[in-house]
Amino acid sequence: MADGRTGAGISRGNLPPLELHVPEPRYRPGDAVDYSYLAIPEAGKQPRPDETCPAAETFPLCDDLIRVLDEDHRAVGPWNPRLDAETLRRMLRAMALTRAFDDRMYRAQRQGKTSFYMKCTGEEATSVASAFALASDDMVFPSYRQQGILIARGYPLVEMVNQIYSNRADVLKGRQLPIMYSARDYGFFSISGNLATQYPQAVGWAMASAIKGDTRIATSYIGEGSSAEGDFHSALMFAAVYNAPVVLNIVNNQWAISSFSGFAGAERSTFAARAIGYGIAGLRVDGNDALAVYAAMRWAANRARANGGPTLIEHFTYRAEGHSTSDDPSAYRSAREREEWPLGDPVMRLKRHLVALGEWSVEQHEAMDRELVEEVKTATKEAEKNGILGHGMHHPFHTMFEDVFEELPWHLQEQAEQAIRERRVKWPDWKE
Repeated sequence: MADGRTGAGISRGNLPPLELHVPEPRYRPGDAVDYSYLAIPEAGKQPRPDETCPAAETFPLCDDLIRVLDEDHRAVGPWNPRLDAETLRRMLRAMALTRAFDDRMYRAQRQGKTSFYMKCTGEEATSVASAFALASDDMVFPSYRQQGILIARGYPLVEMVNQIYSNRADVLKGRQLPIMYSARDYGFFSISGNLATQYPQAVGWAMASAIKGDTRIATSYIGEGSSAEGDFHSALMFAAVYNAPVVLNIVNNQWAISSFSGFAGAERSTFAARAIGYGIAGLRVDGNDALAVYAAMRWAANRARANGGPTLIEHFTYRAEGHSTSDDPSAYRSAREREEWPLGDPVMRLKRHLVALGEWSVEQHEAMDRELVEEVKTATKEAEKNGILGHGMHHPFHTMFEDVFEELPWHLQEQAEQAIRERRVKWPDWKE
């Protein structure tokens, strides 16, 4: 008897064959760009619930977009944090310094001084404004594009460059990829190249803080592509069940290397809306509006500190340049995307706000930029005295066997001694 098979499938009468949907970005190289499909609400129109409200009161904000700076560069609406001019200037300086640092390190990579670098151009507000809204001892579990947090917290630029060059002054002793910083004294957990692992780590740290009766909260950052990882969902489940004092950030910069955000689920819903399924507070914020980012992070941090529970924040922004120095975005996206991005540039928007307040000027900004270029140049030159990639000025060879065990086991001690002997035989002129 025939089994009803037709081709590679099975006939089911008059039912249509099943199909899969494969997401496609709206624009490819050479295409014209039209962002009219994006719903960009008017600044200042989003309600601001009480920080200790039931999570459900925030759910409408998961599909909205919290905005503070309007088209006239004024701060408007209930989310306006009403920061004083000096704080705004310090925030602007930290954002501009982050950009100047990125530019210098990008050139250093092209000059062969390091193997790899990742810029955060266009996303500076998501890290710097967040850092200003947190307490200095709150614990940050970052991704690899939050260098602005270290800079905002005053971490020495020389130390950052030393880590990027993996030289003899690198506090991590060359054991991390460039840009994967670790700064315990600055509340900055070691960056991992494994995507989304920092999310459950942040939730666990926050739970431990609560268990100890501490007052410090945790926060973590991932890109929207990493929200497809299992660790993302594990973290949200634990955070929701135990009401962990944590702020979980998704930096939606539209692209996970060459995969656009649709592959992580952006076609179906916003990333902030995932908070609804877990019953926790959720906010969606204009990631290029430093005041909106500050206000959202301060709201979520205050909520966590008041035992109101976790918050998931989606920062809606745009990755203005390549994913890393190993990436060429012109191969997969239209060059017009950056120019046409409707939410503008975060540094320029904050600059224009200060100018509109009468607290800044174009001349002051140009002078600041020149000063920051020199500051970064000085730090870079100082770090280069400790060596650059491949120039032999590294930590002593024996240190590769250290810092794993408090006391090195006998068999590893033997292996270390053998490796050092063989190195000396091969390179008689070698010095520690």
